[in-house]
Amino acid sequence: MLAEIGQIALILALLISALQGWMGLQGAHQNDGRAMAFADRAAVLQAVLCIGAFALLAHAFMVSDFSVKLVATNSHTSKPMIYKFSGTWGNHEGSMLLWVMVMALFGAAMVWFGKTLPSGLRARALAIQGLTATGFLAFLIFTSNPFERLSPIPDNGNGLNPLLQDPGLALHPPFLYLGYVGFSVAFSFAVAALIEGRVDAMWARWVRPWVLLAWSFLTIGIVLGSVWAYYELGWGGWWFWDPVENVSFMPWLAGTALLHSTLVAQARGSFIRWTLLLAITTFSLSLVGTFIVRSGVLTSVHAFAVDPDRGVFILALLILATGGALALYAMRSGKIAHGAGFELESREAGLVLNNILLVVATATVFLGTFYPLVIDAMTGDKITVGPPYFEWTFGPIMALLIVFMAVAPLIKWRSDTWTRIRKTLLIMVAASVPLTIAVAVFGKSAFGAIGMGLAAWLLIGTLANYGRKLRIGEAKSTAGNLLKRFALLPGATHGFALAHLGLAICTVGIVAMGTWSDEEVDRLKLGESISVSGYTFTLESVDRAQGPNFISETGRVVIERNDRRIATLNPEQRMYPVERNNTTEGAMEIGALRILYAAKGEGNPEEGWVVSVYYHPLVIWIWIGALMMAFGGFLSVADRRHVFNRRKAPQPAAQPMPAE
Repeated sequence: MLAEIGQIALILALLISALQGWMGLQGAHQNDGRAMAFADRAAVLQAVLCIGAFALLAHAFMVSDFSVKLVATNSHTSKPMIYKFSGTWGNHEGSMLLWVMVMALFGAAMVWFGKTLPSGLRARALAIQGLTATGFLAFLIFTSNPFERLSPIPDNGNGLNPLLQDPGLALHPPFLYLGYVGFSVAFSFAVAALIEGRVDAMWARWVRPWVLLAWSFLTIGIVLGSVWAYYELGWGGWWFWDPVENVSFMPWLAGTALLHSTLVAQARGSFIRWTLLLAITTFSLSLVGTFIVRSGVLTSVHAFAVDPDRGVFILALLILATGGALALYAMRSGKIAHGAGFELESREAGLVLNNILLVVATATVFLGTFYPLVIDAMTGDKITVGPPYFEWTFGPIMALLIVFMAVAPLIKWRSDTWTRIRKTLLIMVAASVPLTIAVAVFGKSAFGAIGMGLAAWLLIGTLANYGRKLRIGEAKSTAGNLLKRFALLPGATHGFALAHLGLAICTVGIVAMGTWSDEEVDRLKLGESISVSGYTFTLESVDRAQGPNFISETGRVVIERNDRRIATLNPEQRMYPVERNNTTEGAMEIGALRILYAAKGEGNPEEGWVVSVYYHPLVIWIWIGALMMAFGGFLSVADRRHVFNRRKAPQPAAQPMPAE
């Protein structure tokens, strides 16, 4: 009965979302307050219904209700409870239910935090959000019903993919979806503004917090996925340029450009048209990721193995949403003013270059990801675009981006002169160039030298800009005064500095990992050793043990350096009898400056076991830096200047920029 209630809740949510779209557009067009109020209530009701449906599906997984086909296919009574719950979205149907629930929650949040918005704009944005949700709810109900019954009812289920039986499943997909779907709000506001034909700096002020939220959530989701892959897949890599990794990275890159674009639009009323286009593009790339994962067009460790018919439905949604929005942009963008002008030597010019580089980087990743798919579809030839392509194309673009990221914040809005920041630039050069030379000489790597120099350049530039905001060096710069200035600075200033410092730290980790990491693979018998970067790994024992729903073959690997014991690692191979599958569970010794990693493969006492060992310098800095970037985004969201509260705004709204 509960499954049927969940199904009814989804059907009602579909009807409500369609009404939300219709009443919102009609109400705004006719200035009908009751219709617009209905759209508000519909968004909240849709969220309640989707939450209820998701809760019922989660309940079915947790109580092992095998009368529900999805539960029988993806669960088992022997699974630990955390994997029963997270297994709710560890499949196609459940993940799509999570998607529509998150979209509905963002719609309700638009109502809750949108009291400052002009009623017409809010109604139109809610209408677009509702119509987008309608498409996904229809996809879920008609092609991917999560509440389908199974008869006869089996005694037990098929279990969950062993690779997904990890705490990462509980965290990675929800954060990723909060990022993907969060960009739908910017998309809805962009389309709503185009319908109105009115966009101004206040519009950017309303949109920016939502972009920051989505970008921060997506950053965390990508980091969690990277960490999960690092220890779970047994190869010690933090990024593989896997197609599904790439389709999560592309909206992140476009979203980063959108962040900086909304900053200019908010501060100077410029980049309005460009910001609208980026808002459409960023969410469209999120939809592309959804299509890729569920279309069946590629094989990936992340992809759901589903029939292509579902991919066609998602493709139709992608074409309808993206094509419709771009068509509207083509028709209406000419009515939107360019905004204030600026000189070549200005912060606006620096941010233009920032956006160009980010868009080119996105296009580079897009080409490398989809070119093999296009060739396969056209000719049947199977080709692979691997890491070397991305390293030699994406890498230089990001290097240029880091150079200008450090300089642009130092320049004034509208117009400036290089002489004003000459002293700061000289300090940045004096700090980065000697470091670059030192790393080239002692680190014996040109790539490492350039990368460390770029990181130092960004670090010093960010600290210099932050110090200028605090007015360090001015008269009366006592500790007490600095603390007062620190407290008075807007949240966006702190967030900006933290995010850019995070990128510098992340860069250090990426460069060190790519330059000085080391690995060895050998077949070891008990008591034999393998060495890497001065560390000796000795296989002391291999034991079998019974886990909750698996059999573990666990190695005991002792790490020594200079006859001193560093750590003992326990890499595993797990055999899942129900799923009839094996996984490799790497083991790590984590330090601030390196990770020592060991993975155990197949073997026996007579021939030995395959053991892989890795030395990864500063790899943890990659994740720490990325998390700093995400929390910098959250700090910026908390900026008191953002219109992200529930105070009722006076009507009418601020005057728009004049049309050209």
